[in-house]
Amino acid sequence: MRWRVGRIRVSVGSLIVPVLNENSNVERILLPLQRLRQRGWSIVVVDGGSTDDTPHRAKPLADNVISSLPGRAKQMNAGAAEAMGDILLFLHADTVLPTDFESEIQKFIESDLQWGRFDVTLSGNQLMFYVIAWFINTRSRLTRVSTGDQALFFKRQFFEELKGYADVPLMEDVDICKRSRILSEPFFSDLRVITSSRRWEKKGTWKTIWLMWRLRYAYYKGEDPAVLYRKYYS
Repeated sequence: MRWRVGRIRVSVGSLIVPVLNENSNVERILLPLQRLRQRGWSIVVVDGGSTDDTPHRAKPLADNVISSLPGRAKQMNAGAAEAMGDILLFLHADTVLPTDFESEIQKFIESDLQWGRFDVTLSGNQLMFYVIAWFINTRSRLTRVSTGDQALFFKRQFFEELKGYADVPLMEDVDICKRSRILSEPFFSDLRVITSSRRWEKKGTWKTIWLMWRLRYAYYKGEDPAVLYRKYYS
C-alpha cells in the first residue's frame, strides 16, 4: 500500500498511537506494526508527558514521535495534525490490530462511508470476557456508537470537517461517534481487534461493568466529562 510519485513516498494513511508512561510496553506495541511501515503506513506516536523514556524507545519504531498535553483527545488530535495520508486510524496502546486489517481498510476506502470501527475481543480467557465483547460489539452496531478500544478510523477530510475529537477528558470516543453518525453510517468490520482485559481483571469484572454503565448513563444525562473522569480513575 505504498507507491511513489517521482521520489516522494505517498502514504495511504497513518496509525496514531497515544501513549503515556509505556516504557516497559512501547516496543511490544510498536514492533508488530513495522510491517505496515514497509507497506506505506505512517506511525505517529503521541506522548502525553511521560516521566519515563517512552518517547526515546518509540523513536526508532515510528515515523514521527511528538509530544502533547496529556489527555487522549488532545493527543489524538495532535497526532492527526501530523499524520500522513487519507486514512486516520486511532490505535490505543493496549489494542492489537487484526493481521489482515488492510483488506478491510481497502473496502472502506472504496465505500461511500466516512468512518468505521472493528469488532473487539478481550485478551483474557475467562468466559465472561467473551460475553462482554459480544455486548460491546452488539451495542455498537445497534447504537452506531463505538469505543476507542475498537480502533476507530476516519477518512481525513471527514475527520477535519468534524474538527477532530472534542477536548474532553473522558467519553471522547462516544462524542465523536455521535457526531459522525449524523453525517455518515459507520463501516462495521467483523474483524476483531484484541484489547487488554486488564481493567476488568484489576478492578473486578462486575464492578467494572457496573462502573462503565453508570458513567455512560451519566454522560447521556449530560454530566460533565471532567466529573466522570474523576469517578473513572478514583
